[in-house]
Amino acid sequence: MPFLEPLSDEGIPADILERFAHYKNTRGFTPNSIKTMVRRPNIVRAFMQLNQAVLYEGTVSEELKMLISLISSQVAGCRYCQAHMANLSKIYEASEEKISQVWNFANSDLFDESEKAALDIAYHGAMSPSQAKEAHFVALSKHFNESEIVEIVATISLFGFLNRWNDTMATELEELPEKVAQSTIKDTFGWDIGKHEQG
Repeated sequence: MPFLEPLSDEGIPADILERFAHYKNTRGFTPNSIKTMVRRPNIVRAFMQLNQAVLYEGTVSEELKMLISLISSQVAGCRYCQAHMANLSKIYEASEEKISQVWNFANSDLFDESEKAALDIAYHGAMSPSQAKEAHFVALSKHFNESEIVEIVATISLFGFLNRWNDTMATELEELPEKVAQSTIKDTFGWDIGKHEQG
Protein backbone atom coordinates (compact mmCIF):
# COMPACT_ATOMS: atom_id res chain seq x y z
CA MET A 1 0.00 0.00 0.00
CA PRO A 2 1.40 3.43 -0.90
CA PHE A 3 2.16 5.85 1.91
CA LEU A 4 0.64 8.69 -0.17
CA GLU A 5 -2.14 8.04 -2.67
CA PRO A 6 -1.73 9.25 -6.27
CA LEU A 7 -3.85 12.34 -6.98
CA SER A 8 -6.70 12.48 -9.47
CA ASP A 9 -6.47 14.95 -12.37
CA GLU A 10 -8.72 17.45 -10.63
CA GLY A 11 -6.93 20.70 -9.85
CA ILE A 12 -3.66 19.73 -11.56
CA PRO A 13 -2.23 22.59 -13.70
CA ALA A 14 -2.92 22.31 -17.43
CA ASP A 15 0.74 22.12 -18.50
CA ILE A 16 1.29 19.15 -16.20
CA LEU A 17 -1.89 17.41 -17.36
CA GLU A 18 -0.59 17.76 -20.92
CA ARG A 19 2.57 15.85 -19.97
CA PHE A 20 0.52 13.29 -18.06
CA ALA A 21 -1.53 12.71 -21.24
CA HIS A 22 1.72 12.18 -23.15
CA TYR A 23 2.79 9.50 -20.67
CA LYS A 24 -0.61 7.83 -20.97
CA ASN A 25 -0.41 7.84 -24.77
CA THR A 26 3.13 6.43 -24.92
CA ARG A 27 2.95 3.98 -22.00
CA GLY A 28 -0.74 3.23 -21.68
CA PHE A 29 -0.99 4.87 -18.23
CA THR A 30 0.25 7.83 -16.21
CA PRO A 31 2.79 6.65 -13.61
CA ASN A 32 1.65 6.80 -10.00
CA SER A 33 5.10 8.15 -9.09
CA ILE A 34 4.44 11.50 -10.74
CA LYS A 35 0.77 11.48 -9.72
CA THR A 36 2.06 11.46 -6.14
CA MET A 37 4.88 13.96 -6.80
CA VAL A 38 2.47 16.49 -8.33
CA ARG A 39 1.47 17.69 -4.86
CA ARG A 40 4.43 20.02 -5.45
CA PRO A 41 3.92 21.06 -9.09
CA ASN A 42 7.37 22.62 -9.55
CA ILE A 43 9.04 19.42 -8.36
CA VAL A 44 7.12 17.32 -10.87
CA ARG A 45 7.80 19.89 -13.64
CA ALA A 46 11.54 19.83 -12.92
CA PHE A 47 11.54 16.04 -12.73
CA MET A 48 9.69 15.63 -16.03
CA GLN A 49 12.06 18.07 -17.75
CA LEU A 50 15.10 16.19 -16.42
CA ASN A 51 13.56 12.84 -17.35
CA GLN A 52 13.01 14.09 -20.92
CA ALA A 53 16.55 15.45 -21.27
CA VAL A 54 18.21 12.33 -19.85
CA LEU A 55 16.22 9.49 -21.42
CA TYR A 56 14.88 10.92 -24.68
CA GLU A 57 17.55 13.33 -25.94
CA GLY A 58 21.14 12.76 -27.05
CA THR A 59 22.81 10.06 -29.15
CA VAL A 60 22.86 7.01 -26.86
CA SER A 61 20.02 4.77 -27.99
CA GLU A 62 16.83 4.88 -25.97
CA GLU A 63 16.85 1.08 -25.82
CA LEU A 64 20.25 1.07 -24.11
CA LYS A 65 19.27 3.85 -21.71
CA MET A 66 16.18 1.88 -20.68
CA LEU A 67 18.32 -1.21 -20.03
CA ILE A 68 20.81 0.91 -18.04
CA SER A 69 17.86 2.16 -16.00
CA LEU A 70 16.61 -1.40 -15.47
CA ILE A 71 19.92 -2.74 -14.18
CA SER A 72 20.42 0.37 -12.02
CA SER A 73 17.01 -0.30 -10.47
CA GLN A 74 17.85 -3.97 -9.98
CA VAL A 75 20.99 -2.98 -8.07
CA ALA A 76 19.07 -0.44 -5.97
CA GLY A 77 16.29 -2.94 -5.24
CA CYS A 78 13.30 -0.81 -6.28
CA ARG A 79 10.68 -3.27 -7.56
CA TYR A 80 8.49 -0.45 -8.90
CA CYS A 81 11.27 0.96 -11.10
CA GLN A 82 12.36 -2.53 -12.17
CA ALA A 83 8.86 -3.20 -13.53
CA HIS A 84 8.64 0.22 -15.17
CA MET A 85 12.00 -0.14 -16.88
CA ALA A 86 11.25 -3.66 -18.08
CA ASN A 87 8.11 -2.15 -19.63
CA LEU A 88 9.93 0.83 -21.17
CA SER A 89 12.74 -1.39 -22.44
CA LYS A 90 10.08 -3.39 -24.28
CA ILE A 91 8.43 -0.22 -25.62
CA TYR A 92 11.83 0.92 -26.94
CA GLU A 93 12.34 -2.36 -28.75
CA ALA A 94 14.51 -4.44 -26.47
CA SER A 95 13.54 -8.08 -26.90
CA GLU A 96 11.91 -9.90 -24.00
CA GLU A 97 14.93 -12.22 -23.99
CA LYS A 98 17.31 -9.29 -23.66
CA ILE A 99 15.24 -7.75 -20.86
CA SER A 100 15.13 -11.05 -18.99
CA GLN A 101 18.90 -11.54 -19.31
CA VAL A 102 20.09 -8.00 -18.51
CA TRP A 103 21.18 -9.02 -15.00
CA ASN A 104 23.48 -11.61 -16.63
CA PHE A 105 24.79 -9.21 -19.30
CA ALA A 106 28.47 -9.98 -18.67
CA ASN A 107 28.07 -13.61 -19.71
CA SER A 108 25.38 -13.19 -22.36
CA ASP A 109 25.85 -13.18 -26.13
CA LEU A 110 22.76 -10.99 -26.42
CA PHE A 111 24.80 -7.87 -25.56
CA ASP A 112 27.64 -6.41 -27.61
CA GLU A 113 30.80 -4.94 -26.07
CA SER A 114 29.47 -1.37 -26.04
CA GLU A 115 26.30 -2.45 -24.22
CA LYS A 116 28.32 -4.51 -21.75
CA ALA A 117 30.52 -1.50 -20.95
CA ALA A 118 27.46 0.69 -20.35
CA LEU A 119 25.67 -1.94 -18.26
CA ASP A 120 28.81 -2.63 -16.24
CA ILE A 121 29.16 0.99 -15.14
CA ALA A 122 25.41 1.07 -14.44
CA TYR A 123 25.75 -2.00 -12.22
CA HIS A 124 28.68 -0.54 -10.27
CA GLY A 125 27.54 3.09 -10.37
CA ALA A 126 24.12 2.29 -8.89
CA MET A 127 25.67 0.78 -5.77
CA SER A 128 25.69 2.92 -2.64
CA PRO A 129 28.35 4.14 -2.31
CA SER A 130 29.15 4.01 -6.01
CA GLN A 131 31.70 1.40 -7.02
CA ALA A 132 32.45 2.97 -10.42
CA LYS A 133 36.20 2.97 -11.14
CA GLU A 134 38.50 4.49 -13.73
CA ALA A 135 38.49 1.15 -15.57
CA HIS A 136 34.75 1.51 -16.21
CA PHE A 137 35.33 4.88 -17.90
CA VAL A 138 38.24 3.49 -19.93
CA ALA A 139 35.95 0.71 -21.17
CA LEU A 140 33.16 3.20 -21.97
CA SER A 141 35.51 5.49 -23.89
CA LYS A 142 36.20 2.71 -26.40
CA HIS A 143 32.58 2.92 -27.56
CA PHE A 144 31.15 6.29 -26.48
CA ASN A 145 32.27 9.91 -26.71
CA GLU A 146 32.37 12.17 -23.64
CA SER A 147 28.89 13.60 -24.25
CA GLU A 148 27.48 10.08 -24.48
CA ILE A 149 29.28 9.10 -21.26
CA VAL A 150 27.50 12.04 -19.60
CA GLU A 151 24.17 10.64 -20.91
CA ILE A 152 24.96 7.21 -19.47
CA VAL A 153 25.96 8.53 -16.04
CA ALA A 154 22.94 10.87 -16.05
CA THR A 155 20.71 7.86 -16.67
CA ILE A 156 22.18 5.99 -13.70
CA SER A 157 21.84 9.12 -11.57
CA LEU A 158 18.23 9.81 -12.60
CA PHE A 159 17.34 6.40 -11.26
CA GLY A 160 19.16 7.11 -8.04
CA PHE A 161 16.37 9.64 -7.48
CA LEU A 162 13.53 7.51 -8.81
CA ASN A 163 14.57 4.37 -6.94
CA ARG A 164 14.66 6.26 -3.65
CA TRP A 165 11.38 8.05 -4.40
CA ASN A 166 9.35 4.97 -5.28
CA ASP A 167 10.88 2.64 -2.72
CA THR A 168 10.39 5.20 0.06
CA MET A 169 6.82 6.06 -1.01
CA ALA A 170 5.92 2.38 -1.66
CA THR A 171 4.38 3.67 -4.89
CA GLU A 172 1.53 1.46 -6.09
CA LEU A 173 2.54 -0.41 -9.24
CA GLU A 174 0.26 -0.10 -12.24
CA GLU A 175 -1.15 -3.21 -13.96
CA LEU A 176 0.74 -3.01 -17.28
CA PRO A 177 4.32 -2.81 -15.95
CA GLU A 178 3.47 -5.52 -13.43
CA LYS A 179 2.44 -7.84 -16.29
CA VAL A 180 5.63 -7.07 -18.22
CA ALA A 181 7.79 -7.71 -15.15
CA GLN A 182 5.98 -10.99 -14.51
CA SER A 183 6.73 -12.13 -18.07
CA THR A 184 10.33 -10.90 -18.35
CA ILE A 185 12.22 -10.61 -15.07
CA LYS A 186 10.28 -12.72 -12.56
CA ASP A 187 11.88 -16.07 -13.44
CA THR A 188 15.39 -14.88 -14.32
CA PHE A 189 15.80 -12.18 -11.68
CA GLY A 190 13.31 -13.27 -9.03
CA TRP A 191 11.19 -10.13 -9.36
CA ASP A 192 8.11 -9.75 -7.16
CA ILE A 193 5.85 -6.81 -6.50
CA GLY A 194 6.85 -6.46 -2.85
CA LYS A 195 5.54 -3.31 -1.16
CA HIS A 196 4.17 -1.92 -4.44
CA GLU A 197 1.05 -4.08 -4.65
CA GLN A 198 -2.25 -2.51 -5.58
CA GLY A 199 -4.58 -1.58 -2.74
